[in-house]
Amino acid sequence: MQDLEYIELETNPNPTASVIWLHGLGASGHDFEPVVPELGLPEDAAVRFIFPHAPNMPVTINGGMTMPAWYDIKAMDIDRVVDTDQLMTSSDAVAKLVDREIERGVKSENIVIAGFSQGGAVAYELGLSYPKRLAGIIALSTYFATAKTVEVSDANRGIPILVYHGTHDPMVPEALGRLSVEKLKELGFEPSYKTFPMEHSVCMEEIVDIGKFLRKNVL
Repeated sequence: MQDLEYIELETNPNPTASVIWLHGLGASGHDFEPVVPELGLPEDAAVRFIFPHAPNMPVTINGGMTMPAWYDIKAMDIDRVVDTDQLMTSSDAVAKLVDREIERGVKSENIVIAGFSQGGAVAYELGLSYPKRLAGIIALSTYFATAKTVEVSDANRGIPILVYHGTHDPMVPEALGRLSVEKLKELGFEPSYKTFPMEHSVCMEEIVDIGKFLRKNVL
């Protein structure tokens, strides 16, 4: 995969923390750009938000239509049949963005990986396997596609993980969110799990919670 294109937004000059936020299937980095002002971060906080665009590829469950995707989804059963090789390739591509942030002077332990839906599956893989300590993983309306194969790095054992899900989600059933939490606990993590009365989306209460997490862990 070629280097990812992305949107970059800084809340103040000389950022000391970074959030790399991955969108869902068929969307783009612009999806979560409007969230930044709603997070309630301190006025003097210097955070760089990076919103990558997934590459275009054919997606089996959508009749082979080409669209922005982090990987192909071949079946929509409870375990999600996905192209794991493509997911790993996407994880490697996003890891380059993490590497770049470190090169720009942001400490790895001040870098958060967030992802919605498909992007959340990539966030799990990257955040758990990255060789340097990260600040945390934020998994939104998603599932743990590589739970059986992920190689958890020693650096990120015990990393803070927030898992959010809508109780009325018709795209990624809330059961998959709960299953992700169970699998994380089996790997020795203590994820925080919270649901909201919404469909496959985000809500203001959730955004406020994310802002609190960032204030606690990277500011």
